[in-house]
Amino acid sequence: MSDTAILPSRDTLKPALELAEASTTRWQGESADYRQARTALLSEEIALRRQIQRVAEQRRALPPGPTAKDYRFLDEQGNEVGLADLFGAHDTLFTYLWMYGPERTRPCPMCTSFVGSLDVPAPDIEQRLALAIIGRSPVARQLAFARERGWSNLKFYQSVDDDFVRDTHWVVDGNEGAGVLVWTREGPEVRLFWAAEGGSETADPGFDPHLAPDPTPLWNILDWTPQGRGKDWYPKLTYSN
Repeated sequence: MSDTAILPSRDTLKPALELAEASTTRWQGESADYRQARTALLSEEIALRRQIQRVAEQRRALPPGPTAKDYRFLDEQGNEVGLADLFGAHDTLFTYLWMYGPERTRPCPMCTSFVGSLDVPAPDIEQRLALAIIGRSPVARQLAFARERGWSNLKFYQSVDDDFVRDTHWVVDGNEGAGVLVWTREGPEVRLFWAAEGGSETADPGFDPHLAPDPTPLWNILDWTPQGRGKDWYPKLTYSN
């Protein structure tokens, strides 16, 4: 489905269970109990797919967001650039604020997992919008780590604007977080379109705060497995094996 398509109303869609029951997929040796449970699950998966599409439609329908200041950054050549410059030829900009402040010896493992998942598809993403990874550490330091990980497609910037750090809630009470923010540009005017919101106050019991739906492939893959995400596992920058 195109991102500009309008999802049909619930009244015109076939019930999710009806679609699930129409599936002809069967697996060698499956039991009747497995098929019954799998069909019920497929119905829920179809409903979830529709909900994700409806939320995306609702997101696209947001009214104009706040006008952004002329926040300043340093690029890979050490040049000072403004937020509008990060758009390049596009009118939409995706920014990720990763936890790699100057006080850190190494970046956040979870941020690293997510940023890594953006590197390979970056050329595809940038057919539609601009993509910028922003850290508080110098760009040379960010790039050194990126090359260590084998990343080659992403563009990195250093934030040099205290207003940007404060206004995006990047550092709160001395604690650095991560952030996903999407911006739009019309002429010289830049506006915030959408940003991830919420934290511990919006988290469900037993879960770390995360977006819904979570964009991190790592968690999506684990959610498809019998063990799930686990309760005491977290990604690392290196593994002994």
